[in-house]
This record gives sequence, C-alpha cells and structure tokens, in this order.
Amino acid sequence: MVKIIASMGRGGVGKTSFIALMTKYLIEIGESSILLVDADPDQSLGDMVGVDLEEAGKKTITDLVEEVFFKEGGTLAGMAPSERMEIAIWEDGLYEGDEFDFMAIGTKYTEGCYCTPDAALKGAIERIARNYKYILIDSPAGLEQLNRRISTRFDEVFEILDPSKKAFQHVRRAYRVIKEVRIELGNLYLVGSYEFPEELGPLAEQELGFRYLGKIAYDEQLRRFVLEGRPLLELPEDSPAYRSVKAIMERAGHLSFRSLLFPS
Repeated sequence: MVKIIASMGRGGVGKTSFIALMTKYLIEIGESSILLVDADPDQSLGDMVGVDLEEAGKKTITDLVEEVFFKEGGTLAGMAPSERMEIAIWEDGLYEGDEFDFMAIGTKYTEGCYCTPDAALKGAIERIARNYKYILIDSPAGLEQLNRRISTRFDEVFEILDPSKKAFQHVRRAYRVIKEVRIELGNLYLVGSYEFPEELGPLAEQELGFRYLGKIAYDEQLRRFVLEGRPLLELPEDSPAYRSVKAIMERAGHLSFRSLLFPS
C-alpha cells in the first residue's frame, strides 16, 4: 500500500530541504518507487532534487487544469473529469526519473474558482498514486492545503518547528484542521529546524502531545548548494544535515536492511 508523507510548518523552516533529504535517504536504502509532489506554488522542490519541468518538456498541474477545463472547453463526452486529468498528467505533467518521479502543482496566474477542476485533480492523483510505494508531499506554508484536502490521508506528517510560539500554534491548528476536515492521519512527528534548540524537544512533546524526533543539523554545505541551485541529492554522505535527517527517518521507523540486521 502506498505511504503518503508530508512536510508541514511555517514559512522558511526547511520543509523543502527536508523532503529532498528524505528522498536521498529512501533512495539510499533502495526505495526507488517514489513520487514527489511539489504542492508549494513557489515551486522550490524541483530545484532541490534536480528537476526542471520546462526543460523536460513537462507542465505543472495548474497549467494542465487550465488547458483541460478552460482552453479545451471542458470534459469529453463519456469521460469523467478526473479521468481526463489523469490522462493529461500521465502524458504532460509527470516527470519520470530513474530513482523517482515528480510533479508540481505550480503557480496559478489567472482569476476564478478552480473548485471543480481541483476535485477532478484529487481523484486523478489518487489513482496515479497507486503506482508508487511512497508519495512525498512538500507543502506550502500555512494550512490551506489541508482545507483543500490535497490528500484524504497522510500516513506521516513531519511538522518542522522553528523556535517560536507561533510554531507550536501551527501544530495545534494543523492537527485541528486535519480532524475537522476528516483527513485520515497515521503519525504526526515533530522535527526541529536547524535554529530549534535541542533542549526544547521534550517541551514540544509535552505541550503538543506528539513525538519529537530530533532537529535538522546546521550545514554550511547545504546552504551553499541551495544558493548555487545544486541538487541536495548530491550532498556527500557525511553532510551534517543529511546525517540528521537520516537519523530522524530511522527514528520514525524507516530503517535500511542493514540497520535491521545490525542495530546500533
């Protein structure tokens, strides 16, 4: 069964780099059936995993919604909206790589309500997701993606915390929205950003009621990669940020075969 994992948190806490390094780890342990979904209209995940949709001749989901529902005059007779969107995504919106596939929601440049197309899109993505073992979603800042129910379930949510009261409030609000809109949730984990003091971990667990898995280590090399637009998948194995994310993933139960045989 496909496992749906999302990063969430306030703006600038490192959600995108966390998903990129999570991808690197899953590839390292041999999990290559991965679909990455960039749900942030700012579209940063592609840069961090080395995917340029335009260069690859692919379109964002928002562009496909515009074409299918507006420029082409609606759905074809006898074909459900979600089926037509699914075809469009397979043909023009899905980047297929050797180790992972990738799609991006994209930026909406036009006015008007996308309620009907969005509903069709959700159905299409749900069917496409069945072809993968992991769906990793890089969420935008805020809670709107939860209200829109990009996914009807999350097996794991990694909430990235900065050292602020608002970060704690974001967790509470996100969890409430998940319950109110009836999104099925497996585990919600707390992860500190590189600025998050390690000693606040137990306090976060106590106040929020969710397990704290550790913090993302500060990494000057990662900062340089981001500034230069280099994929984080190319970071060396001894990268402090990568090693910290690897440890977080292991604490969440994503263990390599070697780790199972030779536990530390």
